[in-house]
Amino acid sequence: MKKLIVAASVALSMMAGVAQAQERDLRIAFDVPYAPFEYKDDDGELTGFEVELAEAMCEEMNANCEFVIQAWDGMIPGLLARKFDLIMSSMSITPERAERVLFSEPYYNTPGGWFAREGFDTDVTDMDAMEGKTVGVQRGTTMDTHVTEEMGGIVNIKRYTTADDMVLDLEGQRLDVVFVDYPVGEQTILSKEGFKEVGEPVKLGQGVGVAMRKRDEDLAEEVNAALATLKEDGTYDAIMEKYFAYDIKM
Repeated sequence: MKKLIVAASVALSMMAGVAQAQERDLRIAFDVPYAPFEYKDDDGELTGFEVELAEAMCEEMNANCEFVIQAWDGMIPGLLARKFDLIMSSMSITPERAERVLFSEPYYNTPGGWFAREGFDTDVTDMDAMEGKTVGVQRGTTMDTHVTEEMGGIVNIKRYTTADDMVLDLEGQRLDVVFVDYPVGEQTILSKEGFKEVGEPVKLGQGVGVAMRKRDEDLAEEVNAALATLKEDGTYDAIMEKYFAYDIKM
């Protein structure tokens, strides 16, 4: 009888452990607005490519996920301070960031793009022609790093907390040109009358990954497995096709 009781207790304990695993709570951070990746729709609901991908990933992982809105320049500090568990907000994988956080396998890759008002006819690759121009970037992004390294001391760099603020200054003629994630510029700038793409898209970094704390190796394995399944079963493509007319996956 004792053996039966012990066996039953072990079985119940194992079942409880499975239930707890299925009820993992995760907090995922997004920088909003950053359309088409994450933004609020007309009803105030959070949506976008990465938001829908995160929802599918959480379902695949059997996780209860809470979505947290966080300004871009506080992303990594917030993660390290345990304000949230993952960053899924178009964070490009770079060697500098990889020293501080653990990245998943990349799940998409898009280039940076140059956008300006109609009438801007300067070659953005000609440093003599660009001298003195005012260039807008979002602070702390790979676009910011690229412009700083390639054009620092040549152009005036104006950094913004949000892409929306940068676009407003471009509209208000306080910027000559902006360098931003290509799909963001495509949706938020080219959709407006009087603006155009200038120059060629610039491929940056090693793609975009989910960022986690360094010690969360088990979580990273779960994230990688879930994303791989979503790519294999067609879920990733179905979400991607809602937001892009081209393939962005790695």
